[in-house]
Amino acid sequence: MSKVKRIALFGMLTALAFTLSYLETLIPVSVGVPGVKLGLANLVVVMALYTLSPFEAFALSFVRVLLAALTFGNAYSVLYSLAGSLLSFLVMWAVKKSKLSIVGVSMLGGVCHNIAQIAVAAVVMSTVRIVYYLPILLVSGLVTGFLTGVLSKSVCERIKKTDRREL
Repeated sequence: MSKVKRIALFGMLTALAFTLSYLETLIPVSVGVPGVKLGLANLVVVMALYTLSPFEAFALSFVRVLLAALTFGNAYSVLYSLAGSLLSFLVMWAVKKSKLSIVGVSMLGGVCHNIAQIAVAAVVMSTVRIVYYLPILLVSGLVTGFLTGVLSKSVCERIKKTDRREL
């Protein structure tokens, strides 16, 4: 893929991830625990991890988090989101080459995202009692990671079919 096409693809994926972040703010998720989200934008990040270079996928994740947190959040949401996305991305990138499927990688990413956010919350709030939220957040990370992984797998398969037809 030419450099111009890669830049255009990066821009489109960033816009898509940002749009999904916005859509997520419109969908109320109420399970009694703060921090539970659908993780719609992570669909784009997982897909990028499997279709772009690791650096491009990381840059996409970083830019998306900054844009969304600065647009829809506050200083604390930037901190929580960056910590969650950083740990999530690093773990997904590290296990991507293992025998774990794209769905498993996505689920692990969802769980790690929540673990990092709880760790930041414990530091910010100066209490470890926040860890009591962790079981619910781990379950939500598994569920949303599963859904994101299934969608990412489907999209990646379609991209591969499209790439073969272009040859």
